[in-house]
Amino acid sequence: MTTRTTQTVVHFQTSFLVSDVVEPQPPGDYQVDREDELIEGLSWIAWRRVGTFIHLPAIGVRAAIRQLVPIDPAEIDAVTEKDPFR
Repeated sequence: MTTRTTQTVVHFQTSFLVSDVVEPQPPGDYQVDREDELIEGLSWIAWRRVGTFIHLPAIGVRAAIRQLVPIDPAEIDAVTEKDPFR
């Protein structure tokens, strides 16, 4: 199966919560990865999302532990929509 990863950076001006993570995350830039797989057997190229992940902590923050946390795409959209500076 052919897969691809699309990486984006999301900026938050305020703290936010992510499911499955107890503490609120501070404002900053966060890397978000979207994993897609090729849908085979079609006469055109089409991709299906199979996962979305956010890297914790924020970019540039020094930490002993870094996490790649799965996140629902709707949840990341909801978090960015709540940010008054977006």
